[in-house]
Amino acid sequence: MDGNRANLKTMVRGAYDLQKIRIQVGNRLTANFRAKLGLQPSDKESELEEKEQHILDMLRARYKLLTDGVATFPRKTTFKGDGVISDYTDLCLCAEYFEIERVEKDHFKRLEKEVGEFALWTMFLEGVRGIGPAMAGVIISEIDIHLSKYPSSLWKYAGLDVAEDGAGRSRRKEHLVEREYINKDGKPSTRQSITYNQFLKTKMVGVLGGSFLKAGGKYADIYHAYKHRLECHAKYGLENDKHRMAEAKKAGWTRFSPKLHRHNMAIRYMIKMFLIDLHAAWRAIEGYPPTPVYAEAKLGLKHEQGQAA
Repeated sequence: MDGNRANLKTMVRGAYDLQKIRIQVGNRLTANFRAKLGLQPSDKESELEEKEQHILDMLRARYKLLTDGVATFPRKTTFKGDGVISDYTDLCLCAEYFEIERVEKDHFKRLEKEVGEFALWTMFLEGVRGIGPAMAGVIISEIDIHLSKYPSSLWKYAGLDVAEDGAGRSRRKEHLVEREYINKDGKPSTRQSITYNQFLKTKMVGVLGGSFLKAGGKYADIYHAYKHRLECHAKYGLENDKHRMAEAKKAGWTRFSPKLHRHNMAIRYMIKMFLIDLHAAWRAIEGYPPTPVYAEAKLGLKHEQGQAA
């Protein structure tokens, strides 16, 4: 990896590490105030997320009132609460969260400037609805386009390929491979390992997928078209939901949902279609000749939007 991409990767990983810490501290902070504000642990997760954001917004306003105009952080002996931030521990927890939030925002701003130095951002990613500098940083720093001859190379590296058993790639035992590594004694050894970049897959499927849907546009249209195709599919269609639920119950899958399965399949397909476009644009920027997708180059098939993957 060249120096610029290596530096960017450090910044990207650092940004998401900060984000993870901020979320953990935020969860601890809001948990302290749930009882005060009458939130019950039995509330639905979606409702809790909305209420927790409301708590953070309310605490931010109250914290600002308590600390505005104060030259130094209040001392325990002189601190007076306001009924919600009622004791010194509450104040310190708020201070910790808002400081981490500030550092995280500053880090992402610096990351945005760094991403702007790469041609892939200015010539392609900046114009893609649903992709911002942070996600562009992930793509640029985690993928080596020089080693990715075909779009399917990106699919495999991002964990979106199909395993030997015909199922989507996962962390299941049957999808692991043996890899060599140096153990703690400095000796070569082997262990079972995944075949893809877990960080990249998480960001592609778990973050970029949702971002595309919120932004609308080309990739959201691909998602909806493919999802509709699945709803009419002989195996995955709506008419087969009861049978699939019964089969899942027999297999012991207590959390299986046909609707969620179709959603995940459509997200996966949408990201694969984006990676085809990314591959073509990025390889062209780097001066490589056009490379057809595997289905066209090896199987003689012509891709059409909505085709099952």
